[in-house]
Amino acid sequence: MTDYPKMTAEERKAEYAKVTKEYEDLKARGLKLNMARGKPGKAQLDLVSDIFSLMQKPEDYVSDGIDVRNYGELSGLPAAKRLFAEILGCKPEQVFVGGNASLQLMYDTISKAYTHGLLHSERPWCREPVVKFLCPSPGYDRHFKVTESFGFELVTIPMTDEGPDMDAVEEAIKDPAVKGMWNVPKYSNPDGIIYSAETIRRIASMKPAAPDFLLMWDNAYCIHEFEGDYVEFPDILSECEKYGNADMVFEFASTSKVTLPGAGISCFACSEANMAYMEKLLTVQVISFDKVNQQRHVLYLKDKAHTLELMKKHAAIMGPKFRCVVEALDREIAPLEIASWRRPKGGYFVSLNAMPGTAKRTLALCKEAGVTMTGAGATFPYGKDPQDSNIRIAPSLPPVEELEQAIAVLCVCLKMAALEKLGV
Repeated sequence: MTDYPKMTAEERKAEYAKVTKEYEDLKARGLKLNMARGKPGKAQLDLVSDIFSLMQKPEDYVSDGIDVRNYGELSGLPAAKRLFAEILGCKPEQVFVGGNASLQLMYDTISKAYTHGLLHSERPWCREPVVKFLCPSPGYDRHFKVTESFGFELVTIPMTDEGPDMDAVEEAIKDPAVKGMWNVPKYSNPDGIIYSAETIRRIASMKPAAPDFLLMWDNAYCIHEFEGDYVEFPDILSECEKYGNADMVFEFASTSKVTLPGAGISCFACSEANMAYMEKLLTVQVISFDKVNQQRHVLYLKDKAHTLELMKKHAAIMGPKFRCVVEALDREIAPLEIASWRRPKGGYFVSLNAMPGTAKRTLALCKEAGVTMTGAGATFPYGKDPQDSNIRIAPSLPPVEELEQAIAVLCVCLKMAALEKLGV
């Protein structure tokens, strides 16, 4: 098959007529398929629903001598802290265990910086004339919206194959108004990039002009391989401490895609000095999060080794879905030279870069044909992709047979949008 840019005008016209017919046939099926968010599918939820059969005996409600049904233990059950610490590679005393959503903990960390300031702040961020925040892009839309909601100026940092463009980061942090940076360091959302050792070293050793610079380290996919063996990853807290930056970083994680997104547990991890400061603020806000659920997770997941065995079962469900997406793109799109994509081995997304100027049109066509996807531009600050190119594919929710239909629609829409852009 000749690639589209090399076709003659007549060839493109004929190809467009053929592709349009395929599109109309797909649209006539009345599909209602959703790939907008990285939700676990039903098979994954069923896989772990036996978690609710636990805690049937009176002794199950006692952890380290603590009755989990009662008040107390602001920073979480010691057993839950030990579990997260083992998974992340940090110390239990550096872990605060929250409710079901790490995003809530992230929002709250930014909020406290805004209203009260951080440990090394000269004043609360709400009293700063300008607050800027670095946003490696393409990145996670909900991260960007948190900082945008506080009126911060979002600064786009390009992503490379090894993580954020550190030359751009190191230049940006010379500005004292730059107060922090978002990160998804392992299987980044949406590119699936694992930060390299050199990138992590450069991040951990940064010397920002702002004394209260906040490294937001969302390790959402720390154990989420779906192809190959588990990839060991450095503990960012000890890395930062090594370079005199122990108080610079807050790390976040959850069991949202390990157990149940709506009923999991989450945590942040930070220096012990930061923990003391945050506990002083949090004690006014909350007596404790749901310790019954924390205990349920401790009994269910047990330890890191047992949790990794569970993740292999998730991988057996997720792997075929990602292969379905990549194989369809390889077959239908690769010969046409109209898009490129990454081949992640973990995480929850496939990042596709369509022909510049065609992402919005592609996704509008998808929606019209009954396939809902993450909006064009969502992976960039303010929802504005300067190239109108990046498309985030979330294969996890639909079963494979529905996913095959959804990707067929996407491929046809990519072709239509590219041909329109080239001129038909």
